[in-house]
Amino acid sequence: MNEFEIIEKYLALKAKNRKDVIQGVGDDCALLKVPRGQRLAVSMDTLIAGVHFLPDCPADDIAHKAIAVNLSDLAAAGAEPAWITLSLSMPELDKQWLAEFHRGLKRMVDYFGVQIIGGDTCRGPLSITIQAHGFVPQQVFCRRSTAKAGELVCVTGDLGDAALGLLIAQDKMTAPSKGIKDHLLKRYQTPYPRLAAGIALRNRATAGIDISDGLLADINHISQASQVGVLLRWERIPLSNQAKAVADKDLLMKSALAGGDDYELCFTVKEDELEATQKALEMVGSPCIPIGRMTGKPGVRMMDEDDEVDLSQFNQFGFQHFSKGVGASHWEI
Repeated sequence: MNEFEIIEKYLALKAKNRKDVIQGVGDDCALLKVPRGQRLAVSMDTLIAGVHFLPDCPADDIAHKAIAVNLSDLAAAGAEPAWITLSLSMPELDKQWLAEFHRGLKRMVDYFGVQIIGGDTCRGPLSITIQAHGFVPQQVFCRRSTAKAGELVCVTGDLGDAALGLLIAQDKMTAPSKGIKDHLLKRYQTPYPRLAAGIALRNRATAGIDISDGLLADINHISQASQVGVLLRWERIPLSNQAKAVADKDLLMKSALAGGDDYELCFTVKEDELEATQKALEMVGSPCIPIGRMTGKPGVRMMDEDDEVDLSQFNQFGFQHFSKGVGASHWEI
């Protein structure tokens, strides 16, 4: 098969065409229509074997995660997803792998109502690059740079499950039951972006980000961009029962604060808007959990009851691609 046949059979997914796609796969460019009163939000991420997923990860799960992590960026901006471009590099032609990858693509595209509108494929190390496009109404965009001192810091769900799932996938940890193992592996291998929550947070969140590289790393982005400090409370960090069943406090802290791959939303909200925001997120099936507050003192700090936590132990706040000693994962034990 040549690259055009691979795209046509496994990657194009042309069965369902959105009305805003004038020309999709098949020409040098896609031709698209942005609805009146909307602006285009665009994000792109690359997933590489041995860095973002384990080399033996099922192909349908790789496709799932590649789309999910990109749509999570749109969720953080309050955008509604619409279109996807996809570039696939693989070391050799493997029709069975491609068929499984196609199945994962189709599952996610159908679930979220998005359309693949173009891309590329070539021979090389296994990697997937996806660019996701979505719509946000004019004057509605959740940035990182607009938090203010005094506002509450909230998250949409449990933290640390994905990092513990990675340890299980690497055979570095065992779970006491199949149910716990399956839960943690699923959170790592097939996350679901909080798109409905992102839309519900429009005009409510004052700043936001998705948690991909770890809570500390990502809230630090908001802190620096907004030029305000952060004070978090460890006892308020949401942890699943499954995480508590496999990890002691030290490992829970490391996984929840610096593990990454959670793809929950972290956002700031005015204190007098908290109850209304919680109700809005409850309507779309998402928690809204306050875990701290923005402050006037620069930097990220955390309290554990009456004691301040030494955050220097968490590898400079999360995953860094070009730091010395980066292994085949988003974090290291």
